[in-house]
Amino acid sequence: MRVLAIALCVTLAGPAMGKEAAQTALPDWLAGAWEQKDGETWADEFWSPPRAGIMMGAGRSGKAKALANWEHTRILRKPDGSLSFYAQPSGVPASEFPMVAGGPWMIEFANPAHDYPQRIRYWREGRLLLAEISKLDGSNAYRWSYAPMGQ
Repeated sequence: MRVLAIALCVTLAGPAMGKEAAQTALPDWLAGAWEQKDGETWADEFWSPPRAGIMMGAGRSGKAKALANWEHTRILRKPDGSLSFYAQPSGVPASEFPMVAGGPWMIEFANPAHDYPQRIRYWREGRLLLAEISKLDGSNAYRWSYAPMGQ
């Protein structure tokens, strides 16, 4: 009877364990402090390491000593196991962008109902972190090339 109970527990736990293992990992390669400089123009982006199903982010950009934009961001694992990116520029209500593609060093989110951007993509090339926002079809693209801050 005890063997039967253990077998039943393992059988019932199997699909749940498989589902957990199949979930897309939060992009830990995004964590860190990143900066882009071009003369007096600059942009910074910061990402916490993944913990408890969330990565917290923030960004700011400007020229010389003047701040032009700032944003709160997060990548969150939802109850169904999917990932979504939330962007909250300059304190406006957050917009959700569900994950649409991912790989070992790339993640992409999209929301066709959003005005702009509709697509947000991050990827790594060596020590650089690249980011791009665009319309869903790739038009009106704007790209950042970040290096680790202080390097």
